[in-house]
Amino acid sequence: MIELKHIFKWYNVGGTKTFVLKDINLRIEQGEFISIMGPSGSGKSTLLHILGNLDTPDEGTYHFLEEDVYALKSRKRAELFQSRVGFVFQSYHLIDELTVYENIETPLIYKNISGSERRAIVGDMLDRFGIVGKKDLFPNQLSGGQQQIVGIARALAGSPNLILADEPTGNLNSQQGEDVMKLFKQLNEEGVTIVQVTHSEKNAEYGNRIINLLDGQLKKD
Repeated sequence: MIELKHIFKWYNVGGTKTFVLKDINLRIEQGEFISIMGPSGSGKSTLLHILGNLDTPDEGTYHFLEEDVYALKSRKRAELFQSRVGFVFQSYHLIDELTVYENIETPLIYKNISGSERRAIVGDMLDRFGIVGKKDLFPNQLSGGQQQIVGIARALAGSPNLILADEPTGNLNSQQGEDVMKLFKQLNEEGVTIVQVTHSEKNAEYGNRIINLLDGQLKKD
């Protein structure tokens, strides 16, 4: 499903390259549940953003669903990821001007789903996550945990093939966090590929494979 070859990412600081990722080679099969671990600054989020087409490397190749990602035109590349990938952000990335309902609906609009089907899907997500009563509120009217729940509901609304999650339970209480991880496990058992970045060893163990990053390099897989 995913193949990264010789991925490098760096920043130029005073004429010197400061590497964020160094020679990453990674293959992820359809249906895997991968946990990426490592200390702060090890490149975990950058790697996840490259997997989600939110960032691009300075060197290397990326094949996703047998497509050579960097050979695609930008519009085709965006369509590929919008239709197949759900991203759960550590900092929510909800649209401030949209209600909870509209935030969850947004990825469905990109997929040209009919209005009646969108209403059914959003209704199911609101019910599944127990936020029906919040549907007309705006993000700034929600707690951090509630915003994260909305972000997760939005990521799942489009029935993605791949879920990328950056510290998905970081702003949730322990019960909410456990519920989300159990949901991810259930989705994975139904065939959804999941890649999560986490500091939590407990959360990492929900996956069937743990990848460790240190100073931008894969250390143990």
